[in-house]
Amino acid sequence: MAKYAMVVQSQAVEGKDAEYNEWYDNQHFGDICAIPGITGGRRLEQAMTVMGPPGCKYLAIYDIETDDIGSVMAEMGRRGAEGLMPISDALDGPASVLWIYKVDDKYA
Repeated sequence: MAKYAMVVQSQAVEGKDAEYNEWYDNQHFGDICAIPGITGGRRLEQAMTVMGPPGCKYLAIYDIETDDIGSVMAEMGRRGAEGLMPISDALDGPASVLWIYKVDDKYA
C-alpha cells in the first residue's frame, strides 16, 4: 500500500483561537482520522519563521495508507458535503491550504 502525508495549514478567525482549538481537538481531528485510509496525525503550532513568508499559525499532518488516494479525498469531500464533518465558524477557511505528499518508500 502506498503511504501519503496530508499537510494542512489553517488558522482561526481573529480572536477565536480558543474556539478554533476546541473544535479542532474535540471534533475535527477525530472526524478526519475516522476516514478510511487515514491512520493518524498530529497537530503543531507555529513557533517561529526562519525563511520565507510565514504560513498559517496551525499545521496538521495526517498519515494516509491507500492504493487509491483519490478515493480517500473523495470520501473526505463527501463527508464534508453531507454535513458529517461540521466546520466551526472560528476557522478562517479562505486562509487554509491542503497538500498531499507521497512518501518515498525509502523513508516509510
